[in-house]
Amino acid sequence: MKNLKVTKIIENLNNRRPYEEIRAAKLGFTSLYEYIENKVLQKQFVVENSEKLKNEIASNESQTKSKSCNCC
Repeated sequence: MKNLKVTKIIENLNNRRPYEEIRAAKLGFTSLYEYIENKVLQKQFVVENSEKLKNEIASNESQTKSKSCNCC
């Protein structure tokens, strides 16, 4: 099953397609589709991790603000 997001990206490459195909081959991918799919998955991973990190920071800040004294 093909990812529609990946196919749209490939369709919109225009003049960059030869460059991206060469880059995919250099990095060991068997097709341009696999290369673009990997790039999309990496971006999603980074976004998810940054959201988790923001949530952790926010929860830590709320815990430190709830203390009534500055001694501990």
